[in-house]
Amino acid sequence: MTKHYYSIGEVSNLLEVEPHVLRYWESEIPMIRPKRSGHQRRYTLQQIETLKRIKDLLYNQRFTIEGARQKLKQDRSVTQEARAEAIAKQKLKVDAALPAIAKELNELREALVRLKQDCKKITGHK
Repeated sequence: MTKHYYSIGEVSNLLEVEPHVLRYWESEIPMIRPKRSGHQRRYTLQQIETLKRIKDLLYNQRFTIEGARQKLKQDRSVTQEARAEAIAKQKLKVDAALPAIAKELNELREALVRLKQDCKKITGHK
């Protein structure tokens, strides 16, 4: 069973950065706002993935903190646009399928009505 929240120490060890670095990133990048339990920060898996991305941007790709913030914002925007596009495509598919579904349901209803009438004839009920 996986944990839902991780302490700053656990995240620090996982990312191999000092806790004060995580606190700094948290202060500079709004999308990292860990839940607090008392005075302890609790990071979600999604936040940890964002922190991994930040570490990569800063340490490997040599972004500034401002550049990393803008890149994350841009990536988030692209992700939201892609999600909206996928939803729109799915909605078009559903809308295209609705007339056929309605027709099939109507045919089923008519078949049930006929079946009910046949049952009444067989049993002699009105």
